[in-house]
Order: sequence, then structure tokens, then C-alpha cells
Amino acid sequence: MSESWSEFLTKVENCCCPPGNGVYTVNTAKERKEALHQAVYGQLDNIDELWKESLKQLADHSKTVILGISSDCGGGILRGANWGPLFLRNAIRQHHGEMPAFDMGDIRVIPHLLHDKYLNQPTIDNCRKALYEDDHEETHKDKTQTFHVSPLSITEDIARDFYEMFPDKGIFGIGGDHSISYPLTKAYLQAKKSHGIRTAIIHFDAHTDLMVERLGIDLCFGSWCTHILDDLHSPSDLIQIGIRSSGQPKEHWEETFGVKQYWADEVKQAGADTTAKMILEQLKSDGVDELYVSFDIDAIDSSVASATGTPEPDGLFTEDAMTILQLLAAEYPITGADMMEIAPFLNTSIDKPQGAEETLKAGAELSAFLIKEIAKD
Repeated sequence: MSESWSEFLTKVENCCCPPGNGVYTVNTAKERKEALHQAVYGQLDNIDELWKESLKQLADHSKTVILGISSDCGGGILRGANWGPLFLRNAIRQHHGEMPAFDMGDIRVIPHLLHDKYLNQPTIDNCRKALYEDDHEETHKDKTQTFHVSPLSITEDIARDFYEMFPDKGIFGIGGDHSISYPLTKAYLQAKKSHGIRTAIIHFDAHTDLMVERLGIDLCFGSWCTHILDDLHSPSDLIQIGIRSSGQPKEHWEETFGVKQYWADEVKQAGADTTAKMILEQLKSDGVDELYVSFDIDAIDSSVASATGTPEPDGLFTEDAMTILQLLAAEYPITGADMMEIAPFLNTSIDKPQGAEETLKAGAELSAFLIKEIAKD
């Protein structure tokens, strides 16, 4: 835990990198990285130095802080969501202009890793040297900080310190596969609970993500929700919208885990307005204070969002999701959010070669709304 602003700044400088640089490559998507850097910094040289210098403005900038996590190691069907943070940032700028947000950059990612708990100490030691280019125990004057090496571990550590340092700010996380929402929401929920604030997770997804484990791994894109339930005031404060691909009926998930679900066919039948009203009734009855929105792009119908690892038909349309979000935001502050599972190099739609562009456009519209909501006073 960072105990001061200088310690937190040092941790961010070591554990993160400039926006768009979360996927370590030499030439792949180089032009897209350069376009983002030109838009953010006005030049292409000395980006690392400009980014580090910009971090000093974090405290006085917008309430919304963007954090990219370019990891898809927690996925498992089709990979490629690691490119989401770079491509979505560019799509937001293209379609919605500059956002009222401070971009803290991307988590530094070793793409083969998921969480430090799965690693032995020699592996952690080797990865630490590779990731941070030195042995921190010997070269850093500050011996109190231990830097993690896996994306979920680093993200939780950064998010925890962020909320300790800035309790009135909110993170907009960009993934990456949906396992990344585990550290983002866990740090958020624990921070809010420590201040006596009751929060609900509004989870848009085609899938429940309520597995206990997948092939022996307990933290992944299909299980992250299960492992944050204890951090909620009540499991019913996890409200899932758009579900339609499940090996079990709705009753199984609600009775087993105590969550509340609105499946895609129910939303279509009742209408987005009515669905939002039912959610609001629950939030008011439960005494919820604030909302976190976790959005898997596959909640949106595959005819619109095909560039994702698990596209599903018969889903919500962007306007359905926007209607629900707008009505919820009119009554409750959204103080944290994420957009996950956009895989821009994937396009599973045979009939729509422009599927990646349509997916990014939908993701950008929803993301821009969420960023602006978090930024509100």
C-alpha cells in the first residue's frame, strides 16, 4: 500500500506505461499507437517522459481516470481483447472527441501471466526483473514497495492505492478480457464499503460469469463475478443485464448465488424503460448509494458487436443499453465503470466485413457516456 502521493506516483511509473502501449510490440499497430500519442501529447518523441510528467497532474484533473489493461490471458474462446485499450481510445476520440478524463496509461502486461497467486517465487523473481528491468530490492531506495508481475495482481494493487489516495475519483477501466473486472471491482467495492457507501454492480453481459472455476482456474472471464460477491453488501447488488448464453436457467443463478438477472429476452419483452424502472425500484429498496457499470461488449447483439471473443445473437442493441444506463444515471451516480472484451482484430461476422468498426463504435458510444457520468460532480 502506498502511503504517500510520491510513493503512489513511483508505483504508477513502474507498473504502468503510456496510454496505448500496454501490448508490447515493435511494429504491430504502430500507426494506431502513434495516432493516439499525437492526439494526447501533440508529438511522437519522448512519450515515456511526457507521460510521466503528465502523471503529476492526476490529483487536480478530472474525476474520471482511464486505465487500460491489455490482457486476454483470462479469456478462453477467441483471444484478441488485449488490443481493446488502444483501439477503443482511438474510437472514442474519433466519434466523441476529447473526454473529461485523465488517462493514467496502461498496466504493464506480461501476456502469459494472469495472477501472481498462480506463480512460484522463482517465476515471480524472473518476471519482476524482466518487467521492471532491474531488481527493485537492490536498486530502489524505497524498500517498502513490492511490485507485482501479473496483470490482475498489478491492477488490484494500483486500484487499491488509487482509491485510498483519491476516494472521490473513479476509474474507467478498458480491457482486455472480463477477468480484469475482478481486480477493478474488488478494489472499488472494498474502498466504498470502508467509507460506508453501499454500491451495486450493474453488469451487462451475454454470460453470467458466475462459474466457480474454469478448467481448474478460479479467476477468469467466466468466473470473476463469483469472487466479488463477498465484497457486496448483498449478492443481490450484482444486477446482470442481457444474459442469454447459459447452461443453466435463470432460476439456478439467482437461487444459487442470490444475484438479480434480467435476461435479454425479458428486456426485449418488457422494454428497456420498464427494465430500468424495475432495477431502480430494487436499488431504492436496498438503499444503494452509487453504481459501478461493468460492460462486456457481447451484451450487444452480434449483428452489431461481432469483434469479440464470444459474440452471441439475440442480444441487446446499443440503444437498449443506453436507455437503461441513462435512466439509472438520472437517479444514481455512476462512480466507476469498465468496458471489456472488444477484440478489434476479430470479426466473426461473415456478412459484415466492417464488424470491427461497428463494434468499436458501439463500445465508444457506451464508454463516452460512462466516462462523462463518472466525471460529474
